[in-house]
Amino acid sequence: MTVPALTDLQRAIIDGYQQHLPSSLTPYQDMASELGSNEADVIAAIDDLIQRGLIRRLGPVFDHHRAGASTLVAMAIPADKLEQEALSLNTFAGINHNYEREHQYNLWFVLTASHDQALQQRLEAICERHPWPVLVLPMEQAYHINLGFPLNWNGGADDVCAKR
Repeated sequence: MTVPALTDLQRAIIDGYQQHLPSSLTPYQDMASELGSNEADVIAAIDDLIQRGLIRRLGPVFDHHRAGASTLVAMAIPADKLEQEALSLNTFAGINHNYEREHQYNLWFVLTASHDQALQQRLEAICERHPWPVLVLPMEQAYHINLGFPLNWNGGADDVCAKR
């Protein structure tokens, strides 16, 4: 398998920030400082990785249970209406993305709110505007899945992690 050409900065970003982004008002500036670069170059490097399809996103993963209330929701939407309904659902507060699935319940998303009552109100509002069968699947047990992948670039990038 051929490894795509990456800059040292891109390799350092991939190695150093798979799991722990700076928690601040200026995370890219903080990353640049840690990497010995500047904010514009860090943003350009990330944008290039995304544009080339080498990473999907760079951002935080929130523990919705600690931040408020959340539930997994699945809807059974006719195939010819799926794209339109997905775009409409993404306009609701508490939904930041959804996924198409090969199943009778073919659109899945996580709905979040500040507390249980607000979550129920958001769910009711969604059901009023989207009259499709709905499954509400609250989490029964949380599992922590670590999706960080150590990569061997033949040296250089590992120093970034040691700085933190």
